[in-house]
Amino acid sequence: MSKNIAISDEVYRELKREKGDRSFSEVIESALEDGLRITDVTGQKALGESTYDDIKSDIETLSDGTLSRIDDETL
Repeated sequence: MSKNIAISDEVYRELKREKGDRSFSEVIESALEDGLRITDVTGQKALGESTYDDIKSDIETLSDGTLSRIDDETL
């Protein structure tokens, strides 16, 4: 059974470069068997832990400021 999936042009180019004479399914299956996780392909967890913490802190600070302004304007 086959399924259709949508991938970005960039991911398609990378898969095509890797596949040679293999099918896309064979390339993906081989990568998964070698321990590659989908998150490795999708870019999740691409930030280092300290960068993640810095960004999270900035978002929390900015969100607090936004919430304070909304409270000030509605009260």
